[in-house]
Amino acid sequence: MKVNESNVDRIIRVVVGIVLLYLGFGGVLGGVLAIVADIFGVIMLLTGAIGFCPLYTLFKFSTLKK
Repeated sequence: MKVNESNVDRIIRVVVGIVLLYLGFGGVLGGVLAIVADIFGVIMLLTGAIGFCPLYTLFKFSTLKK
């Protein structure tokens, strides 16, 4: 796995992941929507933390400056 996210991209992903987890676990959302928010929140946190997005690789995309 090669890093394919810029620092700005990673920060945005971590912030969005935290917000989604808050919405899901914090009781703001309920039912299936809360579960979906939690799943996407974890995915965003993980991809932001490691700097690798599998979808970017699939579409041959990167936010890193060359």
